[in-house]
Amino acid sequence: MDMDVIAGAVLLMGGAGILLGVVIALFARFFKTPSDARVDLVLELLPGANCGGCGKAGCADFARSVVSGENPPSRCPVSSVEQVNAIAMALGITAGTQGRKRAVVRCGGDTLQVADKVNYNGVADCVTASLVTGGPKGCRYGCLGLGSCVNVCPFGAIEIVNNLALVHRELCVGCGKCVDVCPRGVISLVNAEAEVHVYCNSPEKAPEKRKVCKVGCIGCRKCAKYAPDKFTIEGFLASVNYEAQVLPVREDLDNIKCPTGALLSAEEHHYIEKHNPAWEKSEK
Repeated sequence: MDMDVIAGAVLLMGGAGILLGVVIALFARFFKTPSDARVDLVLELLPGANCGGCGKAGCADFARSVVSGENPPSRCPVSSVEQVNAIAMALGITAGTQGRKRAVVRCGGDTLQVADKVNYNGVADCVTASLVTGGPKGCRYGCLGLGSCVNVCPFGAIEIVNNLALVHRELCVGCGKCVDVCPRGVISLVNAEAEVHVYCNSPEKAPEKRKVCKVGCIGCRKCAKYAPDKFTIEGFLASVNYEAQVLPVREDLDNIKCPTGALLSAEEHHYIEKHNPAWEKSEK
């Protein structure tokens, strides 16, 4: 190719690039939206996690919503009380009240407690496995244990132990990303003060549950009879009333004596999965 042609093409492209840069600079100068100092201040006071737990796209979007009055500062699940109060004081607004939330995986069906599907050789992702093969476990309502929740948690608050997702309460801030990604709806955001949970998500009748899981809730109603204000029963599944004025505590479990071990404190649940996954209620 003629060198003059090449040189002309290079000059033409270079000139076009310079012209385009000038046009962009002019647009940026004349159509620039002035920044709001209040938004910048709120953004500086926020933790900067960009987790989306507030329902916004990120911290900058949330900061704008606080300044506009759409959300109170307390809507950020990651901010400490001190940070929330600092934002409220800086803007001269009310901090707002929003109870802290933490995630709980409502399933106790680990590798040794729940029946496996025969010769499962599917994908190692909860969302895909749920759509394609239904996953490796016999219970169609329980935790698949393939780690989709682990992958999306920005705080490293979830790990997979014995093919079961465990939430580390001290790390969880209640951003809700794990809730959104779980295809089985096993994970819930609950009152952060709750220390007792029903580790079962299956609405099936007791005989059907027992076929696939040793630790499922059989709907015996012992918990609801003992403390009707602290527990609710829907069909064949018990659950903690996280809106109760007084939440159930570890001492309540000794009186209820859940026959399957579906009702446990978070501390007991963690200990079992970490140290004795083959545990059965009859051992206690």
